[in-house]
Amino acid sequence: MLKNTFTRGHRRALTKRHKIAVAGVATLGAAAVALSVVPGNAETTTSEAAVSSAPVKYSSEQLKGLKGDVSEQLAAKSLQSQAAAAKAKADAKAKAVAAAKKKAAAAAAAKKKAAAKKKAEKARKAKAASRSAQRAKLKAAVRKSYANNLDGWIKESLDIMKSKGIPGSYNGLYRNIMRESSGNPNAINNWDINAINGIPSKGLLQVIPPTFQAYHVAGTSWNIYDPVANITAAANYAAHRYGSMDNVNSAY
Repeated sequence: MLKNTFTRGHRRALTKRHKIAVAGVATLGAAAVALSVVPGNAETTTSEAAVSSAPVKYSSEQLKGLKGDVSEQLAAKSLQSQAAAAKAKADAKAKAVAAAKKKAAAAAAAKKKAAAKKKAEKARKAKAASRSAQRAKLKAAVRKSYANNLDGWIKESLDIMKSKGIPGSYNGLYRNIMRESSGNPNAINNWDINAINGIPSKGLLQVIPPTFQAYHVAGTSWNIYDPVANITAAANYAAHRYGSMDNVNSAY
């Protein structure tokens, strides 16, 4: 025989609803017992009424069934609570997974965007460098060429003078060159006072070495006999002393 599992130490307290149900069952049981002991044609006496109104005792089977119903209701409610808790837990986990996926997707998108930006910047720099190289190449290709003669030397010197802000004209340069050296870039004066002092005048415009060095124009040769360097240095000196080589009409 099974032991009664509803001991006082382990049995849950009945709720108000359960107590009402138990009371209803007890009342119905009492009514049934009263009807079964009273004959259909018998008259009710005072003693019999007293007997019928006395407390009714229930069998162990009836109590066992009642306890079973209550136990089933509690078990069902417990299962419902467990199911609700499990669903809430599952929902929370699903939300966490969705949030993690969203965060990972956002990070991947940001990384991809950064990589694309870096690639675009690299391409832009490469394109800019290519354009710069092309411009330099084009500039070198279209660089003005000059004839290797007096006309070419004067024209090249004038372009350099223009870029440096040194005044002078073709005619002013040509006139002074012809007077000083007759157009000979290797001309040297070995008889004037400068020669006596050990610093003879040299080149197309007969410049002494100290003057050439002092008024040398960047970008030209440091060789005093170089035609373009000699003309440009002399024109720079004349500009500082006379305002322009155009203003020089004699030895200077």
